[in-house]
Amino acid sequence: MAEKKEKPKTATGRVYLVGAGPGDPGLLTVRGRECLEVADVVVYDYLSNNQLLTYARPDAERIYAGKKSKDHTLTQDQINQLLIDKAREGKIVTRLKGGDPMIFGRGGEEAERLEAAGVPYEMVPGISSAIAGPAYAGIPVTHREFNSQLTIFTGHEDPTKGESSIDYQKLAQTDGVKVMLMGVERLRVIRDQLLKHGATADLPVALVRWATTGNQETLVGTLDDIAEKVAETGFKAPAVAVFGGVVKLRDRLNWFERRPLFGKRIVVTRTRQQAGVLSRQLRDLGADVYELPTIRIAPPENEMAFAQLVQDAHRYDWLIFTSPNGVDRFFEVFFKLYSDLREIGGVKVAAIGPGTAQKVKEYHLGVDLMPKVSVAESLAEAIKDEVGSVDNLTMLWVRAESARRVLADTLNSAGAILDEAVAYRTIPETEDLTGAVERFRTEGADVITFTSSSTVECFLDLGLPLPEGLKIASIGPITSATLKERGLPIHIEAREHNIPGLVEAIREHFEAAPKSR
Repeated sequence: MAEKKEKPKTATGRVYLVGAGPGDPGLLTVRGRECLEVADVVVYDYLSNNQLLTYARPDAERIYAGKKSKDHTLTQDQINQLLIDKAREGKIVTRLKGGDPMIFGRGGEEAERLEAAGVPYEMVPGISSAIAGPAYAGIPVTHREFNSQLTIFTGHEDPTKGESSIDYQKLAQTDGVKVMLMGVERLRVIRDQLLKHGATADLPVALVRWATTGNQETLVGTLDDIAEKVAETGFKAPAVAVFGGVVKLRDRLNWFERRPLFGKRIVVTRTRQQAGVLSRQLRDLGADVYELPTIRIAPPENEMAFAQLVQDAHRYDWLIFTSPNGVDRFFEVFFKLYSDLREIGGVKVAAIGPGTAQKVKEYHLGVDLMPKVSVAESLAEAIKDEVGSVDNLTMLWVRAESARRVLADTLNSAGAILDEAVAYRTIPETEDLTGAVERFRTEGADVITFTSSSTVECFLDLGLPLPEGLKIASIGPITSATLKERGLPIHIEAREHNIPGLVEAIREHFEAAPKSR
């Protein structure tokens, strides 16, 4: 009888203890992003920006382990065991923690448990809100005119401890700037302890809530009155507190909250892969951006037919692109067939607008023609004006499956020999990896952006109620026409029908709004 073989033991995986930074997704470190990209499992916190979850693979398991005051999804012991169990399954686990996991983030405790369990791990520091929060409020935590010492302490100690480990007498009498993480709910007690042990009542204090994000709030006062101001305004956690003369610099250095779109909640409905460019430009203007992709790009139904047309592109007189997605799909297939761009031959290239033209140029190919107005009607007329007569000219149009027929009808009726290469389909996005749908449902937004007719159609298919006061922003007339057909108003429309034009239109709308009141 043959001896039964044991199944090979699964090798232990690895855990990355990653600092997610203070909230602005741009402040995640390069190493942190790498750890997200390779993760089989992402265990994330309440204070880590959900937008960072898009860096993980679509098939990665995402586990929320958020802990707010008196509201813990998992206890710390359960989180520790979860990390160990997942790693012992042979998985790469990225533990995403707000700020820096080793600065009052209990990262050290998690590392100890992993060490004791024999699980390989790596500590990946993040930008701490203790430094970034004040900086985004215009408060440098060190400045030669005010301090040469910085003290960081927690206002939220282990509740199981019998007595406080903070020596308030030393803390109150220590020179320099003090930064407190957490502790808004205990601010009155902390204030009383500092005053009791010799701190001055007129010591400047600033609280920065949801620091580095578009919904950042800053409250300024003194040690004597800051607790009362918190109660009067309803100021809530999470917040970082700064105690010291550097708070006086805020009036001069408040760079972030002065941005033109600061505090405006703007929804981006582009595909998950394309949303970044629009989101980044809006965030650069201070907006609180969240991505709610309504569509995703899928291959065409007949990929073989598309590949054949790409292979023969060099035989045409004109190659016409009407979207950046079409450009990407064309060259994705082209470089599977050819290793040299020169194989495209002497075909002339037309692009519908600046965004599409820029995408063509990224593949080191020139654009011979682009209309002044980025619509199919203008593109067709521009081609006819350029060549005089299109009769018997061969043209290959790289398009989406659902593209409007205007371009084809116009060129065909003028005598062109037009072949159509269906490069991709737009289909509804069914995954909500970051919880954006629920956020829109519960928090609403100030602006929702649409960059194509398909984003409009697929958004409306979600059946989400539109919040009162929501402004609708359209990239151009074709998208606007779809909005009107569906009974929606257009409050903002880009003059230049591209992403920079849309961003500029939104900016102008809000800059003009106060003047109209």
